This record gives sequence, C-alpha cells and structure tokens, in this order.
Amino acid sequence: MQAVRDGDLAQLGPLFERYHVPLFDFLTRMTGDRTAAEDLVQDIFMRILKYRSTFRDTGSFETWLFSIARNARADYFRKRRPNESLDEEALERPESEPGPARQLEADRERTRLRRALMLLREDKRELLVLARYQDMKYEQIAEVLGIEVGAVKVRVHRAMRELRDVFFQLQDRNETWNAKSLKRTLQII
Repeated sequence: MQAVRDGDLAQLGPLFERYHVPLFDFLTRMTGDRTAAEDLVQDIFMRILKYRSTFRDTGSFETWLFSIARNARADYFRKRRPNESLDEEALERPESEPGPARQLEADRERTRLRRALMLLREDKRELLVLARYQDMKYEQIAEVLGIEVGAVKVRVHRAMRELRDVFFQLQDRNETWNAKSLKRTLQII
C-alpha cells in the first residue's frame, strides 16, 4: 500500500488479488446481497485510489481497508430503499474459493487421509471406499460383499473409528486436529 500511496498504481493489482475475496465475503454477509457486494468491492478499490494519501505507515493496511469497507457499506445502506429484500440464501452458503491458507490446510488433510486409508487393512479400506467414495447404500454393500446389512453397519463403524485413529497418529506435531477435521476432509474428497 505504501507503493500505491507513493504513486505506483500498478501495485493495486496485488492488493486486489489478496483482499477481494475476504472483502466480498464480508460484504455479502453484511448486505445479504451478492450483487451489491460485488459492486461494493469495486467501489472500495476506487476509494483506495481516491484516499490513498490518507494511509499511514503506523496502522495496519487491513484495518484501514476494512474501515473503508464499513464506510462503503454504510453509504450503501443510506442509499438503499427500505423495501428491498435480502438474499438470505447468500448469507448461508460459502461465498468464495478458499484462500491460500485454507487450501493448503485442505491439501494436507487430504494427503493425510489418503495415507491413513492406505494403512488400513484391505477389507476395511474396501468398505470405506464403497460407503464414502462410491456413495453405496449399506444394502448395496451387503449385496456386493455377500454379508448382512447389520454386519456392514458394524464394520463401517469400526473401520471409520480405526481410520480416525490412524489419521490422528499421522498428524504433524504442530497441527491440532479433531473429529471435525476428519469429517470435513471426508466430505471434501
């Protein structure tokens, strides 16, 4: 931002790349309107250019940026007609691609899960692959394996518990994992 403030406007591009997704997510959740959020993100970057001389080295750029975002949102609500409705569905769903840090974390989780899955005995791995990756119903798995549905349920439960244990054994010392991480990873893959 210092470079932008000092006249190197080409540096606004990297700032946009880094901050447009978090701004969009913030504004969508605050306005309830994805279209308005898109417009506001553009407005914010225009305001950055306009008010670049007010940026001070003593403060955080992110703090300054989100102050501008809050002001832009407030201006939006001042101009908005009171009978316009919110896009309530937009408030409930994820708004954007995961950021680089979240993507790296997800990649690590997937790698650890694949390793843990490969360390299971073949029969347990087969059950989990059929149930979780092939989306087979327990009745279908029972038919494929020639066993009772109740046996499939018990074996899948035990295989999941063993997978969880192996998954946690493989964790890095510096990372904290819990059952939610494993469940989220299973949903990603």
